[in-house]
Amino acid sequence: ACLHGAHLNVCLMASFPNKHKPWIETEYQGIVMENDNTVLLNPPLFALDKDAPLHYAGEICGFRVHNGPGGSGAAQFEAVVLDRSTGEGLVRSKEPLDCESQREHSFTIQAYDCGEGPDGTNSKKSHKATVHVRVNDVNEFSPVFVERRYEASIPEGRLFDRIVRVEALDADCSPQYSQICFYDIITPNVPFAIDNDGNIKNTEPLDSKKQRVHSFWVTAFDCGKNRAQADAQVVVTVKPSCKPGWIGWSKRVEYTPGSGSIPLFPSLHLETCEETVWNIQATVELQTGHIGKGCDRDSYSDRSVRRLCGAVRGEVDLLPPPSPAANWTAALPTLPSSDSSLVFSFNGSAHVAVVPDSVASMVSGDHFTLQLWMRRGGASTQPPANQARGTRKEEETIICSTVKNDDSYSHYSLSVHGCRLSLFYWPDVSAARPVKFLWKLEQVCDSEWHHLSLSVQFPSVTLYVDGVTFDPALIHDNGAIPNPAPRQRLVIGACWERESERGRDRESEREGWKFVGGYRGLLSGVTVRPGSVEPHSVVECLYACREGLDFGDLETLGSGMKVHVNPSQSVLVLEGDDIESFNRAVQQVTYRNSLRFATPGVRPLKLTTSLRCFSEESCLSLRQLEGYLVVLQPDAPQISLSGVGPHLARPAPEFESPRGVPLFPELRIVCSLSHAVNTAAQGMEGGALMSDAVAHTLDGCEVQPLGEELNPEKEELLVDMESLKEQGLDIINTTAYIAVTGAESISVYEDVLRSIRYRLAKGSARFERRFRLSCSEMNGRYTSNELTLEVNFLHSLDSLYHPSHLLASQQQFLHPSHHTGELSGHTLPNPHRNSVVPGAATVIIMVCVGFLVVMVILGVFRIRSIHRRGDGARGGGKEGGNQWDDSALTIIVNPMEVLAPVLDSVFL
Repeated sequence: ACLHGAHLNVCLMASFPNKHKPWIETEYQGIVMENDNTVLLNPPLFALDKDAPLHYAGEICGFRVHNGPGGSGAAQFEAVVLDRSTGEGLVRSKEPLDCESQREHSFTIQAYDCGEGPDGTNSKKSHKATVHVRVNDVNEFSPVFVERRYEASIPEGRLFDRIVRVEALDADCSPQYSQICFYDIITPNVPFAIDNDGNIKNTEPLDSKKQRVHSFWVTAFDCGKNRAQADAQVVVTVKPSCKPGWIGWSKRVEYTPGSGSIPLFPSLHLETCEETVWNIQATVELQTGHIGKGCDRDSYSDRSVRRLCGAVRGEVDLLPPPSPAANWTAALPTLPSSDSSLVFSFNGSAHVAVVPDSVASMVSGDHFTLQLWMRRGGASTQPPANQARGTRKEEETIICSTVKNDDSYSHYSLSVHGCRLSLFYWPDVSAARPVKFLWKLEQVCDSEWHHLSLSVQFPSVTLYVDGVTFDPALIHDNGAIPNPAPRQRLVIGACWERESERGRDRESEREGWKFVGGYRGLLSGVTVRPGSVEPHSVVECLYACREGLDFGDLETLGSGMKVHVNPSQSVLVLEGDDIESFNRAVQQVTYRNSLRFATPGVRPLKLTTSLRCFSEESCLSLRQLEGYLVVLQPDAPQISLSGVGPHLARPAPEFESPRGVPLFPELRIVCSLSHAVNTAAQGMEGGALMSDAVAHTLDGCEVQPLGEELNPEKEELLVDMESLKEQGLDIINTTAYIAVTGAESISVYEDVLRSIRYRLAKGSARFERRFRLSCSEMNGRYTSNELTLEVNFLHSLDSLYHPSHLLASQQQFLHPSHHTGELSGHTLPNPHRNSVVPGAATVIIMVCVGFLVVMVILGVFRIRSIHRRGDGARGGGKEGGNQWDDSALTIIVNPMEVLAPVLDSVFL
């Protein structure tokens, strides 16, 4: 029942239960500071209930917080009711929040009313709303520098946009407080500035002489104006002004013979002054043109080198040293050379060598090998400049030959024209057409020494220039030059042609030809060998250079690096793209000389560098470096001759026998060095057939009679010619000397010299003859001691008393010879000259005087005996029966019994 009147309203309210649930927003955004726990929500937290204004049912009793997606929000936050009637609430954190640990939090919230009574019976809950809370940062951390000390170095005199960059970090979580807003240099009056990114630059050019090291301090500020906890130190070193180029270049490099390979640039490196380059090329040139024929290869003559390289024998030397047997080169001028070969000069007109027909006939046939050393223009001319189009130089002929082959004649000529080499060949001048083989070669016109080997096996022709093969272009010629005369002729330095009747003078009218196409330049070692072609290995050996540039270890060559060495090993090119790898490669460029007795002297050295940069306009340009390599004087080998003399005494009949008497039967030759040779250098021959063992190979020995020359009618020196030919040695046997030449071992020369015999004609024996022996190696560069032998002829007693012999000996004793022998420009002192002749005469005189003294003594003794006998007869007659009658006594003295001990003491 309900109360009427005043209590009617209470009855009505109690009749309605808690019908509606509370209502809140579906999502809230909240912000909380790190140093606060109250969350500011947007929109504000209000819960509404339609049951209001009913007591309890329309009131909000509380909020419940549930876990969000992260599952941790309910534990860290709580929601409280500020006003139950209005539903206003507040969200706050249960504990301090850390932005650096977790910046954002998410959870759900739910409101519930007070139900139907004070006990909250039948309370209703709202839906769940999502709450996102962001923790706002507080500037609690200060900046910290990554490094406490920063160092940099710069060259002087330049301004840099950035020398070094300093960096500081802030531990705050927000961009406002974690970012470094600016840096500052706190050291006053320093020529440096720093920007907000920490880049330090210099404000003025620095001078290393005024101050080499600059040290200053910098600090950092974050955007909350917090300063760094600790400042950082910056140290800038000022380097002297950077000049691009090579550093560590040594102008003089010394080389001790026997050292093998040595690095030329052990400490050289390239400085680019921070310029970025993408290609580097360095060219090293070793100039050896003044040494022989281009490098240290000519320790022996061309003939000896061909023998040592294993070339087939039988070559004919067309330009031999002038001698009585080879006089066609006597008129040619020669140039001084430090090597062993004779260099002949040709001027293109008067200097021509006409080889005798007897020599030319030895090289007939269409199979032959022509070899020579050539240098265009001579020693002082420059390489010919490029000629304008339309101009034409005269063709220069090196060799021109017409030889007879059975009943026909063949003709060939080797010529140069500009930078072209041509071989003009007629296999049969009366029938076949001529063929011209043409090569275009830069080596022909560069005024340097080059080795040419031309092997002709017609119709095939092979040309080797400095050991490299070149293929010709065949040009058939219709006979533009007149046919050669059908006669044998071989000319060096020019060719010949028939003269017209109008142009002939008396001399040419008799001959009917003149020289044309004269060669201008130097020639050496011109040989022709008929027969088969030389193997390529022999040609390479003939050209092989014993010194040159090399690279230490190709395995250490860095990636992207290339190295190239020309055939003569005088130019080495390095190419790469990395400076560090390039510097390591340059330091491994070496000089090698495999000769034990290298030619001393100076070798000019050049280093040319080319750089390519990304910016070609500002790319560096390096000047050429020039220096020189000095090869020191090697220790000379000692060649010792021993085991001979100084006296050789034999009966005269032995010298008059058909075989004569050997002069040096027990000769010994020993070569020694005064220093230890580096054996590691002996295996470096660059593929050549020659080995370093030829360093102790003799190349000549000479036997010379002292005093007057040999009388060819009465005396001679005999040599086993067959043995010499088998050994490949040459001999010159004259009345003034006998010389054996050719590179051979010591044992071979010992056998040859031991076989030399001295023979006299019947009745030509004298009392003494003296000879001198000497040997040499390295083509006379090192000579032995001079061994002098005195030959004594033992005569019989009858010959001693022969008037003619006595007269001859007296003439020699009274008129001694005053001639002194010379060898190789040195005069040998002769303290024992004519020592045997006066000694023999003295012995004879003493023997005669002694014999007379004995006879006088015997005569005196006999006279005294007669006087004693007479006194005895007068004083004692009883002893008369025992007297010895020596009136008929005859004393016979054998003179040989007196002479024998004397002669034995003299000659033995």
